Amino acid sequence: MSQDPASTVKPVSVVPLEGTDKPAVDQATSPPDPTTAKLMKDNEKFRLLYHEHTREIQRLQRELGDANLTLKDSLAVVRPVARPVRMRSRHYGLIVSFVAMVVLPISLAGGYLYTMAADQYASTMAFTVRSEDVTSSAANLLGGIGAGLAGVSGGSTGTDADILYKFMHSPDLVRRVSQQIDLDRVFSIPLKTDPLFAYNPEGTIEDLTDYWIRMVTISYDNTSRLMEVTTRAFTPQDARTIAEAVFAESSQMINELSDIARTDSTRYAQEDLDISLERLKGAREALTQFRLENEIVDLEADIQSQMGLLAGLQEQQTDALIELDLLTDNARADDPRLDQAQRRLKVIETRIAEERRKFGSEGTGPNGKNYADTVAQFESLSVDREFAERAYVSALSAFDTAKAEANRQSRYLAAYIKPTLAQQAEYPRRLMILGTTALFAMLLWIISTLVFYALRERR
Repeated sequence: MSQDPASTVKPVSVVPLEGTDKPAVDQATSPPDPTTAKLMKDNEKFRLLYHEHTREIQRLQRELGDANLTLKDSLAVVRPVARPVRMRSRHYGLIVSFVAMVVLPISLAGGYLYTMAADQYASTMAFTVRSEDVTSSAANLLGGIGAGLAGVSGGSTGTDADILYKFMHSPDLVRRVSQQIDLDRVFSIPLKTDPLFAYNPEGTIEDLTDYWIRMVTISYDNTSRLMEVTTRAFTPQDARTIAEAVFAESSQMINELSDIARTDSTRYAQEDLDISLERLKGAREALTQFRLENEIVDLEADIQSQMGLLAGLQEQQTDALIELDLLTDNARADDPRLDQAQRRLKVIETRIAEERRKFGSEGTGPNGKNYADTVAQFESLSVDREFAERAYVSALSAFDTAKAEANRQSRYLAAYIKPTLAQQAEYPRRLMILGTTALFAMLLWIISTLVFYALRERR
């Protein structure tokens, strides 16, 4: 055994030096000689220095003893607090669970993806809904009315794009495409080798629609109204054929919406035209009935004739007055010509008053009716006829505009990326699927382990 370093350290004994005791003083009264006095003085200094060194040595001995104890404590054998780690059953359980929950799923997914999963080819196309601004000469004549009708017929391209986006996820589109392409056969080509990614042809239309949503990806931008469609199939030709069928059916659906809008606008224009025509007929019939009842063909001409008659009477009245003045100056008082001139003037004045009375509130016109009321009624009927004629012209122009727009395709799909033909398979995304599987498997295993240890600590 090695010698303990603490045992080699021994305490130092302090031995007083001989002759250090203070010498006795002679009782002699004679003073000491100088040599003796110097020796005594040096002896006193040495004694003081000796005591100081002795105290220092004792202090160092105490510190040395403390150091020896500390060294012995540090060299003492310390027993371990915990026992050595050994594999237990729960550790083996963690390993088994890791293999079962992480390694095995990743291995199965990787094996399936790289050995059994069939390659899928993608075809991409992109388009937008466009609208033509149809402006005809009739619409320009109508102004606001024509523009309003054009707006009704054109519709909103944004709304059409939203409708088209919903339509491309609907069973109706799947059914239409299935009538052109045998989707059950196209999607079930690798069914025997790849049952996970292939479609089971025995499914219903709802199952086919769900699989359609998986194989057809639609990206739609609400701001720019641009739509991008990616169709997948197990051959490049089938993927492009499906994309072309989707574009054709979408175009047909947009055309159907346009036809409905144009039909509605034409129908509304036809209804307005019929109403205005009936109003015009009624106004003309009312005016004709008024003329028959009052025996007036043209009221303005009749008024002009009445005014001419009144002007003629006034002219005759002037001549009669002149003639009466001449007879009064030259003939005697009993001259019969003077009496005749006065009667003639009176008859003319009576006729003038009668003609003027026709235009008053109590005057009677043709057919014995009040002439003022007759004129007011005629003017009202004339205004109604004029308004009906203008409304009929506007309705007829609007109907012509609607018919012209109905003969044109105001909305259509504009494809800026035509369906592409893939040269290599891009799907399934094997690395992405494998990484996602590994991530979720690891998270599931970690959570399960934490739950297990949390429950174990609570017991």
